[in-house]
Amino acid sequence: MPHAIKAIKANRLKTSLIILSLVFSITSIFLITSISNGVISMYSSMLKSDGDIIITQKNISDTFFSNVDIKLIEKIKTLDEVTKASALIVAASMVEELPIVAIYGVTKNRFENYNLIKGAYPKENEVLLGKSIYENLDKKDEIKLSNKVFKVAGVFESSIGFENGGAVLNINDASKIFNKSASMIMVNCKIDTDIEKLALKINLFDKEIEAKSTRNFVDNYNQFKIIKTSSNVISFISFCMELLTITSILSITINQRKSEFGIKRAIGISMKKIIFQIVNEALILGVLGFFMALILSNLALFLIKNNSFLQGYVNGEISLEITIFIFFTTLTISILGSIFPALNASKTDPIVLIQGDKI
Repeated sequence: MPHAIKAIKANRLKTSLIILSLVFSITSIFLITSISNGVISMYSSMLKSDGDIIITQKNISDTFFSNVDIKLIEKIKTLDEVTKASALIVAASMVEELPIVAIYGVTKNRFENYNLIKGAYPKENEVLLGKSIYENLDKKDEIKLSNKVFKVAGVFESSIGFENGGAVLNINDASKIFNKSASMIMVNCKIDTDIEKLALKINLFDKEIEAKSTRNFVDNYNQFKIIKTSSNVISFISFCMELLTITSILSITINQRKSEFGIKRAIGISMKKIIFQIVNEALILGVLGFFMALILSNLALFLIKNNSFLQGYVNGEISLEITIFIFFTTLTISILGSIFPALNASKTDPIVLIQGDKI
């Protein structure tokens, strides 16, 4: 270890390049993973907040495209297992200078989900605003949605970024704007109800609907799969770029130290010890790069979370699970990036190394 630290200090320029490469690559993996997980967590938390069963239009790729007949609620309420049924329209619209704002049309029995901090729940032609969007509006008393002006009835606060940066309407108003009955219906059940059996029973009401347990819906939601897959692909690309960069820089560094390794071989130092030293150097750089990236990532996420323009829609937290995964990924990259140059250096004839021929 002391020899590895001494070698790192002796090659400061190359060391700085490797650390910078590690920091930016690891930071990109941190941000991509944590933000994608944050988006999934926020939307799934919103769906799980009220409802054991979610009913959407059958064979739709996204809830934004779903259209379910709200009259179905009356049939669902006749089931003994059901304690509550509510409907929700999910949409988006431009508001003032804000490029996109989430719009939620809800039945009155869902208003209690929104924690009022000012005013009252909306009546007809009124809107309830999340705290984040409310603070960004120039006109606080009314907003325009799809060429229709709504009076601001109150303000609510939510820990879910999508809601805190959104607007809540009566479902009848939202239905007129977005020309649909309901995006989904949420069903609450009595304790000890067999959720899957009840979902099958509800599906018999209409061949155009699909009822699933909330857990099943969230686990199989197509958009979540797309986000996770995209995140994994981009992270893998970052991984490969980082591996290539470390291997290239270490190869150049080791090539410049050929005389050092030649002398070590000549005086009887084994190949294993030379490889071990080089891998140790890479691991030290990897650990340094990891912790610098962790600090930078947390700072970036803090700035993103508190950026008023983003309204809380882009959010992410670095969990312990992600931290441990990326830490071991970094160590893997460091070992893989150093192993080829190390093997190349250790296998070369010491006389050739001392003479200064290329590795």
